[in-house]
Amino acid sequence: MSLRLNCDLGESFGSWKMGLDEAVMPHIDQANIACGFHAGDPLVLQKTLTLAKQNNVTIGAHPGYPDLVGFGRRTIKATPAELKAMVQYQIAAIDGMAATQGLSLSYVKPHGAMYNDMMADAAVRATIMQAIAEYHRPLVLMLQSTPQAEQLLEEAKAAGIELWFEIFADRCYDDDGKLLARTKPGAVHTKEKMLAQVKQLKDQGTVTTVSGHTLNLRADTLCVHGDNMDGVNAIQEIRELITQ
Repeated sequence: MSLRLNCDLGESFGSWKMGLDEAVMPHIDQANIACGFHAGDPLVLQKTLTLAKQNNVTIGAHPGYPDLVGFGRRTIKATPAELKAMVQYQIAAIDGMAATQGLSLSYVKPHGAMYNDMMADAAVRATIMQAIAEYHRPLVLMLQSTPQAEQLLEEAKAAGIELWFEIFADRCYDDDGKLLARTKPGAVHTKEKMLAQVKQLKDQGTVTTVSGHTLNLRADTLCVHGDNMDGVNAIQEIRELITQ
């Protein structure tokens, strides 16, 4: 299985710092860059794009709900028209900033509550797919891999867009293919379990659930987190694992 590494970056805001972007960027393939609604600002966006260019990293839009205080982790009720407009607005912002540096935006990965709502609510997912499909050039949607991959592919085909399925390296999976809730023990893997999950995914195309069941999941890209040095070190080892 060929896997790419992706990471959420560009999430600092003004004097508030989030993540170790400079340490992470050399080890990843895809950068999901905040567009200013849940995190990021124009200067941070510009600098993150420059960093991605220097490291030959593919860039993606990381739109979220307009919720700087809550870091985009709170659902904001919006009409389909409002949701579509806020997604397209953020895509256009990073797409334009990227173009000034000779870069081309490749995909969209919603952030936080918007991502969770997209996976849980077919109507929200349809609106986000429509927002991407109506953009003036093709963009791929990155979303969570689940046992319902074929259904998601059918939805994307109907909307006229392509999907990249994402697996999480550091999260435990429940038996239904969803991520185990963070409130439950073992929801976030230790470094050892993280590396074991990545190796199993690469070699067998499966993950082991919280109850010990084997789950087949389609995977195009692997999400890693780099907001501390332990995470950065794990990214380095994950890179070695998937390139062996």
